[in-house]
Amino acid sequence: MPDWRFDTRDTKPKLYSLLILTAVTVLAVALLFCFETPLLAPVIAFVIAGYGFLACFLLLRTFREQIRYNLYSYNTIYHFGFALFALFFALSHLLLGFRLLSVPEDFRGLQILRELSYTARNYLFLTVPFLFAFSAGMVISNVVLLLRERKSFSNVLGILLSLVITAGAVGLYAYDFYASGSMMQVLLHELVVSVFSSVYLYFECMLIGTIVADVIAAGSEPAKDVDFLIILGCGLKPDGSPTPLLRGRIERAVSFACVQKKETGKDLVFIASGGKGPDEQVSESSAIRNCLLEMGIPEERILEEDRSTDTYENMLYSKDIIMEKNPKGRIAFSTTNYHVFRSGLFARRVKMRAFGMGARTKWYFWPNAAVREFIGLLTNHRRKQVVILCCMVFFYVVFTLLGYLW
Repeated sequence: MPDWRFDTRDTKPKLYSLLILTAVTVLAVALLFCFETPLLAPVIAFVIAGYGFLACFLLLRTFREQIRYNLYSYNTIYHFGFALFALFFALSHLLLGFRLLSVPEDFRGLQILRELSYTARNYLFLTVPFLFAFSAGMVISNVVLLLRERKSFSNVLGILLSLVITAGAVGLYAYDFYASGSMMQVLLHELVVSVFSSVYLYFECMLIGTIVADVIAAGSEPAKDVDFLIILGCGLKPDGSPTPLLRGRIERAVSFACVQKKETGKDLVFIASGGKGPDEQVSESSAIRNCLLEMGIPEERILEEDRSTDTYENMLYSKDIIMEKNPKGRIAFSTTNYHVFRSGLFARRVKMRAFGMGARTKWYFWPNAAVREFIGLLTNHRRKQVVILCCMVFFYVVFTLLGYLW
């Protein structure tokens, strides 16, 4: 993994510079539109392209700084996901600028506006190979999962997401392929396409950003100066022993503790976290504790948190125990690789600074589990997501209207 230097910033990075850049660009383009001449057409396109390149740079720089401040943040997803779109936005207008240089008489003022309104759908069509490859991979992994594991609704989520992605892309292409009728009918067609494309664009950027954030979080590891290591519980076998998934988390935690002891001489305290489910013989914390004892961990280095019912409560109640023992102690947590990023979000939500490590899982289990994590992420911070999504829809509706009614 690259040296991301996690959590080395004390202040949260801001994107005020992007807001200023956007305002300056809008003003400059508006002024240039007042002089609608063929000679200014390429200039306008190049100005917009320059804005896209600078926006991409600012988003990627802030993405890096966000990781140094807090990897486990929705901003990590947004910054990377929309940086890729900003790059495409810049390249599309750069090509338009060169085209206008060669055929300047094509410029009527509306072409720039329409090019702006087309960026969402064009990005979708450009990324279709990635979307189809992603969908195919999801279907393959889900089929293997269903053949080797139990059949349940949660184990077909990857297939369902793949169908939605494919149907959306094919449906938009088919609908956008041809439009005829009166000016108002064509405008209505374009508005439908713009709204659908902007919504699709938002979730595609979220998906790409989530994949990148998950990979970085899963591949990271805390510094070897941990005082408390939380092992996040999950389901148990009918006899009350850890499932392979939970055993992987335990083994990952013990392996880290051994390496830390060898390198720094520092012991840590394990926190076995997880309550007793209605269909479980013992609490998950008790199962984790017994497994740790079997692996040779002294009893005095194991604390139990047996009240939690989900990851949020894992973090909340584990924090209570840690604050009683050592409020200044450094904290880490062990979970399955696909679950590290979302677990880190919950840790930050309870105002606990903790660093995650991921235990490996079977290759066919990761994609479907990652889909569940993605859906779980979408259910959080709904207000913020609605605001961003509405702003995107508004942007594309406005430029579509301007492009046809100017």
